[in-house]
Amino acid sequence: MEISNLKDMYLAELQELVSAEGQLAEALLRMAGAASHPALKDALVDHHAETVAQKERLVSLLRRHGASPTAHVDQAMQALIAETKKMLGILEGDDLRDAGLIASAQKLEHYEIAAYGTAAALAGQLELRDDQKLLHESLEEEREADALLTDIAKGEVNPDALAA
Repeated sequence: MEISNLKDMYLAELQELVSAEGQLAEALLRMAGAASHPALKDALVDHHAETVAQKERLVSLLRRHGASPTAHVDQAMQALIAETKKMLGILEGDDLRDAGLIASAQKLEHYEIAAYGTAAALAGQLELRDDQKLLHESLEEEREADALLTDIAKGEVNPDALAA
């Protein structure tokens, strides 16, 4: 897809987000499988379901604009997931692995927060208020997921990793 105007750029951002959400959905299930702390496992599984819904929301936006949902592969998400796999391979012990899972998951969340913020801002500039509203909904869900991970880390997982 050639990008020659702001609307094309916006649609490309949505396509990148579809790719990112698809990759993340798979990664979240693997991460949940590696987690030992029940609250962390539950948070990752719950966010997987939310991620699938967010991807469908994006696909519907793209279809509304007559754009393909599969035109791009988000390489940044690929790299962040590769780093997560690498990290999990070198962490020893359940408590430390859980702390590493949270650190990695938050990097993924922060990337999504930035991407949704960008897409929502572009939708606003294009006066696509319905799109902007849906993107803000996903953005808020990402912020809530990040906050939950912080709570789990501070309240339970990191103190356990420190004591191990």
